[in-house]
Amino acid sequence: MAKHKKAAEVAETEGEPEVGGKLKNKLYLEELAKLHAELVKLQLWVQHTGAKICVVFEGRDGAGKGGTIKAITERVSPRVFRVVALPSPTDREKSQMYIQRYLPHLPAAGEIVIFDRSWYNRAGVERVMGFCTDEQVESFLRVAPLVERAMESSGIILLKYWLEVSEDEQTRRLKGRIHDGRKVWKLSPMDLKSYSRWYDYSRARDDMFRATDTQFAPWLVVNSNDKRRARLNIIADLLNRIPYEEVDRPKVTLPKRQKRGDYKEPDYPFRYIAEKF
Repeated sequence: MAKHKKAAEVAETEGEPEVGGKLKNKLYLEELAKLHAELVKLQLWVQHTGAKICVVFEGRDGAGKGGTIKAITERVSPRVFRVVALPSPTDREKSQMYIQRYLPHLPAAGEIVIFDRSWYNRAGVERVMGFCTDEQVESFLRVAPLVERAMESSGIILLKYWLEVSEDEQTRRLKGRIHDGRKVWKLSPMDLKSYSRWYDYSRARDDMFRATDTQFAPWLVVNSNDKRRARLNIIADLLNRIPYEEVDRPKVTLPKRQKRGDYKEPDYPFRYIAEKF
């Protein structure tokens, strides 16, 4: 396997976006393209070595989790980069050990699993919205580091990102969803209820950090007030925390196409769609 420049080294040698101010879309797309190329190298390395990577994204509503995950996955294979966004638990799942419903989704060899919200629902939304008891929260906060230690011992690389957004920016983003036909699905009645409980979420986050910010699975906090910068920073950080290398691949050349022979185009009334664009 050949060595290659990691994301931080690419930024240092080729120039990185100036910190501060609004990041222009042209520069954002240029930097994202470089990082996408590195994510493909990571994908090939994971497949080649059988590495197991688990990435957790948490944060308040509107913090930018979905957009970040889309930026990470849009140029890689969904068979390697699997996104897990579990719905509300069924009655059967509610009767299980809490962490049990998440365990089947952890990565096997050659997989990168991204959780769009995770087992930390118990320490956040479930706690704040009253879906679990204080005793259940306390039990979870004791058990979570033990489970994550077991994940690490099994060879899983676990990365936990918390996207931190300000009150004003969250308000701006949630208001933007109300009248945007592309985003109305992102604003649920639960989002509206949780919006009013800013400081309850702050207390829940603080307790969660105190209990689960460990040396082997630390919380990595991201300033997500600027979505573009947050996405670039997260991808660069993720790449730099994984010891991947560029995998040597054989040179690819397209083979010659077969000759037409006796094939004739059919006289068939294909149902072409209307060309409106």
